Amino acid sequence: MTLNVAMLSVHTSPLHQPGTGDAGGMNVYMVELSRALAEQGARVDLFTRCRGEGQPPLVELAPGVRVRHLHAGECRPLSKEAMPELLLDFSLALLRAGANEPYDVVHSHYWLSGQSGAVAAAHWDVPLVHTMHTMGRVKNLLLAPGDQPEPESRIRGESGVVLAADRLIANTPEEAAALGSLYDAPRGRTDVVTPGVDTRTFHPADGKRAARARLGLPDRAFIPLFAGRIQPLKGPDVLIHAVGALLRKATELRPRIHVPLVGGISGTGLQAGGELQGICSRSGLSDVIHFESAVPQRELADWYRAADVLVVPSRSESFGLVALEAQACGTPVLAAAVGGLSTAVRDGVTGMLVQGHDPVDFADRLLWFSRNPTRAARMGSAAVHHAERMSWGTAAERTLRVYTHALTDRVVRMGQERRHAPAPTAASAWRSRRAVVPA
Repeated sequence: MTLNVAMLSVHTSPLHQPGTGDAGGMNVYMVELSRALAEQGARVDLFTRCRGEGQPPLVELAPGVRVRHLHAGECRPLSKEAMPELLLDFSLALLRAGANEPYDVVHSHYWLSGQSGAVAAAHWDVPLVHTMHTMGRVKNLLLAPGDQPEPESRIRGESGVVLAADRLIANTPEEAAALGSLYDAPRGRTDVVTPGVDTRTFHPADGKRAARARLGLPDRAFIPLFAGRIQPLKGPDVLIHAVGALLRKATELRPRIHVPLVGGISGTGLQAGGELQGICSRSGLSDVIHFESAVPQRELADWYRAADVLVVPSRSESFGLVALEAQACGTPVLAAAVGGLSTAVRDGVTGMLVQGHDPVDFADRLLWFSRNPTRAARMGSAAVHHAERMSWGTAAERTLRVYTHALTDRVVRMGQERRHAPAPTAASAWRSRRAVVPA
């Protein structure tokens, strides 16, 4: 049976450049999963809010995959914080757009989409599958200095989505456990589906030297790389302070260290308003730390290949796709042991995991990478094999099984409800009719 899937992303479009604004790993996840689902016979419509960026109402992303832009509020970019006020408009637009489309399942991403997903799934009488990606309660437990806690409205919204969803998809067993402990998500309705990596884009190619030549980077430099949105949650400040600690320990590294931060500023807090540049200036690191704009995936692959190590000092991370992408390119990873990074990186084999966010601990590991290039290269080789075992094809197969279980569970539940329901009356039959969505 061909499944028609309505996939929802209210606040960020699958077409947005990862590493800019609110676009990140979730955008990559939706695009790659949708393509893989379509390759296995599903049809996927990705619904997102129109932002007035010159995109037509419908974009063919890949065979079997369409991006559909819905009008909710003004057609212009708005902050994620403004999205809750537009959810009713988005939900109504979604119902109108799907009035003549027989969707079999709704798959929402992030709590905002889950709100609209619950409305659509109930109206269409189909299952709701939800992937959190990040959780407000987890973020609030691990706030960065100067960052703002997630509001109670988000926490309540997430709890409502957990209650409404037929199935929940977690990226890792750790995320599934957090859903259970922090949101009372039933274990029987929570499935673990590990994300994949696009090895057609992310692979070793022609190696480090060629990648550095293409990017104009010094051939003999020691290059620890940061790639991702520049925001407190991702911990770029940890890396900057770690580089300062590293150069105090090993002054001989200063002439040859080059630290690119590849990505755009996102959100508010410590990194807003050039605060990171201020840290660099006060620490005497302005000649060492290099801020680079977010780049397309194929160019990002060259940044991974050019680096000696990818540094992922995130304070919270649902999975950490950048870690898997870098490993697929043959680059080891130095990461904080949080969330999905403990799954994405094999400690001591494909990289190193650090407990906590003390810059000195990261500096110690960076010093090791700078002094042990041969052993680091062996980690990089192991990383390629580790990443190759995680494919989007496998993720799509497992996601399709989740959809099938959700559909089966719904049929069984409806049968049970019919057996125990009282005989219908004319009044109850009228009340149960679906509401007509205004045009």
